[in-house]
Amino acid sequence: MMAMFRSFVSGSSQLRQLQPSGGSGPLAAPAEAVENQFSCPICLEVFYKPVSISSCGHTFCGECLQPCLQVTSPLCPLCRVPFDPKKVERSSNVEKQLASYKAPCRGCSKKVSLVKMRSHISSCSKVHEQIANCPKFVPVVPTSQSIPSNIPNRSTFVCPFCGARNLDQQELVKHCMENHRNDPNKVVCPVCSAMPWGDPTYKSSNFLQHLLHRHKFSYDTFVDYSIDEEAALQAALALSLAEN
Repeated sequence: MMAMFRSFVSGSSQLRQLQPSGGSGPLAAPAEAVENQFSCPICLEVFYKPVSISSCGHTFCGECLQPCLQVTSPLCPLCRVPFDPKKVERSSNVEKQLASYKAPCRGCSKKVSLVKMRSHISSCSKVHEQIANCPKFVPVVPTSQSIPSNIPNRSTFVCPFCGARNLDQQELVKHCMENHRNDPNKVVCPVCSAMPWGDPTYKSSNFLQHLLHRHKFSYDTFVDYSIDEEAALQAALALSLAEN
C-alpha cells in the first residue's frame, strides 16, 4: 500500500509538470504517464468522471468512490485519512487534462485521447484478444472444504440503546458518547458478547465507561480470531486485570 501511495504521489507531482505547452489539439503522453498520473487507484483504469477528496486531494473515478461514501465515517481508499462526503467535488482540472493528452492503446498501440480511452479499449479487438489469451486461474490443490457460514460478525455492531446498526468499534463509541451519554439503562456490550469469551446476558453497570476503557482499541489488535476459546478467555482476563 505504501509503495502504491508513493507511486501515486510521485505521479501527481509529475502530472503538474505535464501541463500543455499550447495548441488546441491533444498532446501525446507516454504510456507510463497514463498509468501513473491518469489512472484511478481503485480500478486502475483511466479516470472516468473523476472526483477529488478535498481534505487529501486524491482523485478517483466517481463510481469507484461511491462505496466509500455509504459508510458513516468514510476514509480515503488511498491514504486512509477521514473525509467529509459533502466535500468530494468533481475534478474539472483532471477532466481537462484527460482531454489534452493522447496515449497509445495497450492493445493496438493507436494513439487515443485519454478521455476516450475507456470506450476505445472496450471495442479494441487486440485488447479483447489479449484478455482471451490470459491464463485461467486453477487452484493448486483441489479442495472439497465448505466455506463456513456461521462465522460471527465481529466487525460491526448494533447500539444496545437505540438499535443503530452497522457501527464499527470506533463508531459505536462515538455514537454512544454523542447520543446516549446520559442514558441510565444497563445494557449488554455488543462487542464483548460477539467474542468467544463473551456473556450475551451480562449487563454493564456503566456501559460508556466500559466502552472507553475496554474497547479503546480493536479486539483484533490483541487477539487472533484463529486461536481457541480458552486462549481467548485468558487474553480477555489479562486485559481486564490490566484495566484494574
